[in-house]
Amino acid sequence: MRFCKFGLSAFVCLLVVFSTSFVTNLSMFFTASRVLAQTTDARKAEADRLLQQSREQYETSQFEAALKSLQKALIIYREIKNRNGEAGTLMLQGVAYIGLEDKVRGIASLKQGLAIVKEINNQDLEKLAQEYLQLAQNQSNPRKAEADRLFQQGKEQYKTSQFEPALKSWEQALIIYREIKDRQGEGAALGNLGLAYFSLGKYLKAIDYHQQHLAIAREIKDRKGEGAALGNLGNAYQSLGNYAKAIEYEEQSLAILREIKDRQGEGTVLGNLGIAYQSLGKYLKAIDYHQQRLVIAREIKDRKGEGAALGNLGNAYQSLGNYAKAIEYQEQSLAILREIKDRQGEGTVLGNLGIAYQSLGKYLKAIDYHQQRLVIAREIKDRKGEGATLGNLGNAYQSLGNYAKAIEYHEQSLAIAREIKDRQGEGGALGNLGIAYDSLGNYVKAIEYQQQSLAILREIKDRQGEGAALGNLGIAYKNLGNYVKAIDYQQQHLAIAREIKDRHGEGTALGNLGSAYDSLGNYIKAIDYLQQRLAIAREIKDRRGEGAALGKLGNAYLSLGNYVKAIEYQEQSLAILREIKDLNGEGGSLNNLGLALYKSGNLAEAEKILRTGIERWESIRELLGNNDSYKVSIFEEQARTYRTLQEVLIAQNKTSLALEISERGRSRAFVELLTSRYLSKTTGQTPEPTVAKPTLSLLQQIAKQQNATFVEYSINYDEFKIQGKQEFKESELYIWVIKPTGEVTFRKSDLKPLWQKENTTLDDLVTTSRNSIGARGAAFRNPINVVYNPDAPKATNKLKRLHELLINPIADLLPKNPNDRVIFIPQDALFLVPFPALQDANGKYLIKKHTILTSPSIQVLDLTRKQHQRIGTKPIQGNDTLIVGNPTMPFVAPKIGDTPQQLIPLPGAEKEANAIASLLKTQPLIGNQATKTAVIQRLPQARFIHLATHGIFDDIQGLNSSIALAPSEKSDGLLTASEILDLQLNAELVVLSACDTGRGHLTGDGVIGLSRSLISAGVPSVLVSLWSVPDAPTAQLMTEFYQNLQKSKDKAQALRQAMLTTMKKSPNPVDWAAFTLIGEAE
Repeated sequence: MRFCKFGLSAFVCLLVVFSTSFVTNLSMFFTASRVLAQTTDARKAEADRLLQQSREQYETSQFEAALKSLQKALIIYREIKNRNGEAGTLMLQGVAYIGLEDKVRGIASLKQGLAIVKEINNQDLEKLAQEYLQLAQNQSNPRKAEADRLFQQGKEQYKTSQFEPALKSWEQALIIYREIKDRQGEGAALGNLGLAYFSLGKYLKAIDYHQQHLAIAREIKDRKGEGAALGNLGNAYQSLGNYAKAIEYEEQSLAILREIKDRQGEGTVLGNLGIAYQSLGKYLKAIDYHQQRLVIAREIKDRKGEGAALGNLGNAYQSLGNYAKAIEYQEQSLAILREIKDRQGEGTVLGNLGIAYQSLGKYLKAIDYHQQRLVIAREIKDRKGEGATLGNLGNAYQSLGNYAKAIEYHEQSLAIAREIKDRQGEGGALGNLGIAYDSLGNYVKAIEYQQQSLAILREIKDRQGEGAALGNLGIAYKNLGNYVKAIDYQQQHLAIAREIKDRHGEGTALGNLGSAYDSLGNYIKAIDYLQQRLAIAREIKDRRGEGAALGKLGNAYLSLGNYVKAIEYQEQSLAILREIKDLNGEGGSLNNLGLALYKSGNLAEAEKILRTGIERWESIRELLGNNDSYKVSIFEEQARTYRTLQEVLIAQNKTSLALEISERGRSRAFVELLTSRYLSKTTGQTPEPTVAKPTLSLLQQIAKQQNATFVEYSINYDEFKIQGKQEFKESELYIWVIKPTGEVTFRKSDLKPLWQKENTTLDDLVTTSRNSIGARGAAFRNPINVVYNPDAPKATNKLKRLHELLINPIADLLPKNPNDRVIFIPQDALFLVPFPALQDANGKYLIKKHTILTSPSIQVLDLTRKQHQRIGTKPIQGNDTLIVGNPTMPFVAPKIGDTPQQLIPLPGAEKEANAIASLLKTQPLIGNQATKTAVIQRLPQARFIHLATHGIFDDIQGLNSSIALAPSEKSDGLLTASEILDLQLNAELVVLSACDTGRGHLTGDGVIGLSRSLISAGVPSVLVSLWSVPDAPTAQLMTEFYQNLQKSKDKAQALRQAMLTTMKKSPNPVDWAAFTLIGEAE
């Protein structure tokens, strides 16, 4: 997937000076001066040198430096009584003052010079002096002064991205310049109008104005203006993706600037040529041009130009995948731009450093640099830079897997682009939103955004952007499974890339075509396209692209069963990704190489490589410090390496080592967060946690401490050939049982019949089993009344089938005493299984045989036990209990972008809260009393917390799941999982009773939701519901639970007995099986 338009910020330099500058015929002046002042006197030679130096400084707009040289020369000419030299120096001094817009001193100097040339009767210099003085005095014309004021006003507006106001100012200035027949001013205004339209993304209009500027410059023989107009035409054609025309105009500009010896302008154009060649994928040629620019900038001591050249060299090396060199150049650029206090340039370089670190997989460092750039953009009111930076922050969070935050940033970027009418920025932001929604699996919305982006990019004739949008549409359609349409869009991208000679874009399109054909199972065609993609990457020295192409080729050959070639390509890919220090790419490559070695039968080497891959993933997570949400997000793509290594170990009969990897690969962010929080509470410090690796002995020790039998599940996927193409499908369910004695047993359950014979999957079986008993969420609709039919075979069959898969293989290993605890450690969809309701062949529910708990991992139980020891145990009493029931419901949008709706009230939850409060002799918070503020105030002191309200399940990022409380003027009423994380709780138990509170975002790191946040906040035991529970039976079950808890400290036993009692009156599992206890039993 290709991020849109907010990539590296190149220092594209626009060549119109933001001033109607005083234009002089300097060559004529210096020729005359030299003719009139021939002597061998050393003092005069020094003065002449200073005069020549001042000319060069003036021509590169270094007016202050020119004045210093002129003042030194003037002293010498006066000392040696050289009147010609004195006159010429005074005249140029006047011109330099006017360049600084100091007209009073400028005219005074010109008058002094004129007096001298009249005195010495030098008619040539007198004519020249009269001409200069007339031009200077014309600038004192009130109409001219008004035009200049408007021109300057436009300049200030443009600097702060107020492009439309700048347009109006320059249009008004243009009217006056035309009225007073100031052709020089007219040309400058036209040129700057072109720049404004360029910044608004209206490239054709920009070209029109630059052409008009060019015509005037040629008419009045303003060679410098002609060069500027040609250069700006080149920039406009560059943005249209017409690189050949861009280079043609820049080369014409370069010829003129060299002719008039404008070294600064020459350097600027060389830099723009470098950017054009970079767009063509000719990175070495780009570097050559940027190096030439750097030499000139250093030669003429143009520090700003030097900083720009270094920044663009960094960009070119970034494109080559040489991130170390890219960062080195960007840091040199940053130092210069800070030295000369160029805040805008500083911001640009900070953004480029952010992109470089993102490419290295150092996302927190990337975000830090983008945040620094954002501060500067806002400080200098650079709205366009602010919008671009927000887009790059969105891209960084996208790489972290934090799609909610990515969307938030892209929407802010889009708003700014629309506000300042930056059409290119708007197209880019829409494209990035499309990519974010694609990552969420919302392909329809992704396509909608990409289509909007495509329309804008076509409107502004941005051919490169159009190609990128077509490519992203192709990827979205591929993910939708519409391969024909995917291929069509990639072919369109390819055609555009070839038309505009965009070699990098061509390589990208070829690679995406290869991926599409790979998905179709046409591996031969896929390999053909990927080989072409590889050839281009090598040709343009795109090391990152080369590594990616080699990796995809390795995958294609693996699908063909050609393991030798698969391993060969993966090893080449790995070498490159290590060379360019792409940490994420290296992790993925190690996984792919390990898989190829495993399939080839080289199990020992596969194990070694996959262990190295896990070490790489863990080193990346270390870079994220204590940031839990980032670790959760990034683990999603890392989990497959842990799963593959489990397969390899089990293939070698190393089942205990496989258990260690299974445990190491689940809830890692959670374990690290809990460790950090526990240390914070016990030591007062918040160090970065050093978490012990889950060795077999540690897991056995935890089982003994818990006095429970652990059942850990791990779902294994494999590749199968289905209708001619390879597809990943559920293969086996690995199950480990650890008894309190330390005995460990491994069993397997075959999942293949689910999709081979039953036309379903494990995920679907879990969902349909829940649906078959009437389990539903009900926050946004009226509750469903389910009538239970005890003879309904459908529900029974589903629950029995789950029992066959999950329990039958290990039934003989589970304790015979129903009071003994069994703690299930699920994975993925198994977190949503109602374990108490699973039925054996005789129809007996599992809750009748065992006391059941669940946990995200075994190591989490070690930490909840420590939390329980910290808090201690007290009898349940009303004065330290917080009970909330049926708050006045807040308004919530069902999905991002939807209109908020008020959640439905829960009168049954109110009755439940009142009943429990009466039992415990306390007062509940009901309706308007149950505000978020009131609840948060009481949470830290409460020992027991019961919340009978809606739980809002967030399927984008579990940390945005929330508990519905009453809104107030200052609060929306939603207590989010991320806010709970920041609380310091001291409760022994939290009960979340109502809708879906036990659900959350299922990730490679486990369930991310409310229960996880509560445990992280210090709660050792959380009781949650897996679906919207019916009113009457829930009130009965909860009352029974608390009555049992008053008699016994064992929460798991209290829940089991409550379920068994409720079952007698309400036999449908939907009425009693929704609750699951997570964490500590006592």
